[in-house]
Amino acid sequence: MVTLKHLAEQLNVSISTVSKALHDSDEISPDTIERVKALAKFLNYKPNRLAVSLKNSKTNTIGVIVPNILNHFFAKALFAIEQEATKQGYNIITCLSNELQSKEINSLQLLSNGSVDGFIMSMAQETQVANKVDHINAILSQNIPIVLFDRVSEDIDCDKVIIDDFGAAYEATKHLLSEGRKHIVLVSDIDELSVGKLRTSGYLEALSEASNYTSEPVVVTTKKGKSIEEVIEQLFIDNSHIDAIISIDNTTGVIALQKALNLNFSIPKELSIIGFSDENVLQFTNPKLSTVSQHTLDIGKASVKMLINNLNDKTSVNRTTKTIKTKLVLRGTTL
Repeated sequence: MVTLKHLAEQLNVSISTVSKALHDSDEISPDTIERVKALAKFLNYKPNRLAVSLKNSKTNTIGVIVPNILNHFFAKALFAIEQEATKQGYNIITCLSNELQSKEINSLQLLSNGSVDGFIMSMAQETQVANKVDHINAILSQNIPIVLFDRVSEDIDCDKVIIDDFGAAYEATKHLLSEGRKHIVLVSDIDELSVGKLRTSGYLEALSEASNYTSEPVVVTTKKGKSIEEVIEQLFIDNSHIDAIISIDNTTGVIALQKALNLNFSIPKELSIIGFSDENVLQFTNPKLSTVSQHTLDIGKASVKMLINNLNDKTSVNRTTKTIKTKLVLRGTTL
């Protein structure tokens, strides 16, 4: 590997002169800068990024940990994070926890040795369900900033980016009530996660406020040992009067729509459906699924900006939570 020392020896100048010339310093003459750069190009010199980062105590790299890359929400968030990081002059290193706390711990330990300046992450399902967050707080105690997005914990004192999960489900339920629906069922594949609990609370609150709604709330969750399809099939068997479904995860809304069509429901005349799915599923549904738009790109961008602000002002002790507003997008599965 060609080093600054090699260039300096061949040009018979100091290492400091070579370094300054490569950075177009005003202290170096244009002729010397030209000579240094020409030789560096000829010898294919590349700066030692590790040495530079150690010298500057900065890597300009962000560690990103996501729980499930096959989930379109996290894939899209990762896309936005990479785009914004590049725009801000940062690289990213991505790790997948695959919903396992052990992999989340390993990723944090692997990258916290000086490889990254900070982390953007969404917590693994195991971490949230067990509410064991010591490994995340241990990183924060090393003065390595973390921004949590989507899945967060009140037991972690760091910056966070979330959507208004409670409000999103509340508004979706209110719309179904405005259609005159009398038997609204909530379906969830994320009932153990913080976002799932908040969305369920929003649904329950909207029903409790509806004075003319007389049915009991019905919350259907996927069960271990049963596929989502089986749970949805049982939903229609157990709730013969169902006239509306609100699905609070990425997949069950689409599955519920297909099952309802197979059972000859007239959509949306007899049954309305609202999901939380993103646009990746819309091309596969007929009629088009009404959804809650989570503005995933905004979540990713905001996470990067928040982390970089933290890195640029490490003296700040104020931790903030940025809430991204959702939007109810009405299509063919609602009146």
